[in-house]
Amino acid sequence: MPSSAEPSTPRATLGYWPVKPVSRILSIDYGKKRTGIAVTDPLQIIASGLETVPTATLFDYLKAYIGKETVERIVIGRPTQPNGQPSENLDRVEQFVNRWRKAMPSIPIDYYDERFTSVIAHQAMLAGGTRKKVRRDNKGLVDEISATIILNDYLKSKGIF
Repeated sequence: MPSSAEPSTPRATLGYWPVKPVSRILSIDYGKKRTGIAVTDPLQIIASGLETVPTATLFDYLKAYIGKETVERIVIGRPTQPNGQPSENLDRVEQFVNRWRKAMPSIPIDYYDERFTSVIAHQAMLAGGTRKKVRRDNKGLVDEISATIILNDYLKSKGIF
C-alpha cells in the first residue's frame, strides 16, 4: 500500500528522474568541406560527437541517420563573426537550412550561435592530450567536437541539460 507521500498512480521514471521522450537532438557544425555532427542520447541527457562527413554528402547522411534513429530536431551552428556580423559561411548554411526545411518539414532545424566553438574545440583537444599527429591527421575531429559544443550549449540554454 503506498504511503500518503507516494503518488497513487505509477509514473515512468529512471531512478529519480522522470523519463523524457525517446528521441534525439542532432547538431551540425557546417563547413565548406567537412561538417561535424553530434547527437544526444535518446533521453537527451548526454551530447556526444557522432561523426564528421564531407559536406557534399551531409543531406543524404542525415536522411539515412534519421531512417535509423528518431530525431526530434536539428540544431545548426549559425556562423557569425565575434562582432555579431555574418561570416562568409552563413550563405551556405542558410541554403542548407532552406533545403532541409523544404524536404523534411517534420524535423525542425534551429540556428544556434557557434562563435568560438572551433577555438574551444582546439583548446579541449590540447587539454585532453590529443597528440599533434592526431590533430594534424584528423582535421574532422575539431568539427565533431565543435558540433558537440554547439549541442551542449543548446541543451543548457533550453534547460534540458
